[in-house]
Amino acid sequence: MVSPRNFLKNRMLGCGLGSALWGLWGLLALSAACFLVLPGLAGLSAGSFHGLPALSAGPFVPGSVPAAGDGDFIRWVDFDVPEEVLERAFRWDVDTYQEELHINWVELLAYLGAKYGGDFSLYRAADMDEAAARLRGGESMDTIASGMRYYPYYLEAYGAVLNGLLGLYETEIAPEDAPDFALPTDENGRPIRDGQAVWVSKYGLKAFSPIASGFPYSEYDDFGVSRSYGYQRRHLGHDMMGQVGTPVIAVESGRVEALGWNQYGGWRIGIRSLDGKRYYYYAHLRKNYPYQSGLAVGSLVTAGDVIGYLGRTGYSAQENVNNIEEPHLHFGIQLIFDESQKEGDGEIWIDCYDLVRFLSLHRSEVHKVEGTKEWARTYEIRDPALAGP
Repeated sequence: MVSPRNFLKNRMLGCGLGSALWGLWGLLALSAACFLVLPGLAGLSAGSFHGLPALSAGPFVPGSVPAAGDGDFIRWVDFDVPEEVLERAFRWDVDTYQEELHINWVELLAYLGAKYGGDFSLYRAADMDEAAARLRGGESMDTIASGMRYYPYYLEAYGAVLNGLLGLYETEIAPEDAPDFALPTDENGRPIRDGQAVWVSKYGLKAFSPIASGFPYSEYDDFGVSRSYGYQRRHLGHDMMGQVGTPVIAVESGRVEALGWNQYGGWRIGIRSLDGKRYYYYAHLRKNYPYQSGLAVGSLVTAGDVIGYLGRTGYSAQENVNNIEEPHLHFGIQLIFDESQKEGDGEIWIDCYDLVRFLSLHRSEVHKVEGTKEWARTYEIRDPALAGP
């Protein structure tokens, strides 16, 4: 077994396989989901992936990872899963959803994390496929991962990043994209495509890219690079360069926890996931009109909603100032295992470059709201997580 990577990190602050699968109920959409015929989906409560009691970093020793029993919660997560690994695990999950033995992508990734000690430079697709084949053969992940001391840690840590991004939901789609079984029929039994959006049930990505569909952007992996405004620090997010006014999208359903001016991030929004584990930070929003109307602290947002607009505000103690040279969205993800980690020395920010690239599989379509400075989503979704228990 590979020795675990060094999870000891200095606290850093910043601005702020598949093939197509035809099943009894539906078909696999090659982008991000499979269609299902599932009655009553909107009333389902939020589910959760298999997890274990919280683990702790305890007193860190360089070269070690958190071990069970040393405390009450995880103190650090080094999320280093490449885009292609995320997508391959995702495909295994979606491809097997309607099978008797459904493969959970978080468990699959946690197994690989434990196998490689978190170092995915050692990744081989054959390792994932072998584990998936064993699962399809009837072995449990507990059996496959037995003897892996750090599997429970990676299961909880990776679950904190990924739980909530994949699941059941209902969505509107264009009638030309709908399978025949989802459409009304005429007297001859032929499907009717009358131009009206169609509601369908899906299993797949219910999270979205932070940038709306149809809007260009560029990106590079800039997590951890130096920043000097105010004080020397490290960049704890992912920058997505685009045009001022580009609609910014809620990646996951959640509640607005922060809204307003921050001298580092300019106009910014902070949204907490409904399970409380993820805090999404969107910064440098547009001058004069940064937010979607009606948004306030405490607002509930649905994954795919337009929440604001890309700009270049920030680096100023004075509000509404453009001091960022290149327009871009600073997007960050903070993990929270205990409320003491929300602010202060215990903050955990992850490198989300590959995760954002993976989420580009699912971009929210939007349209201009005539007579306003706003855009709105074109197709609504119903997220069971918002329905409550």
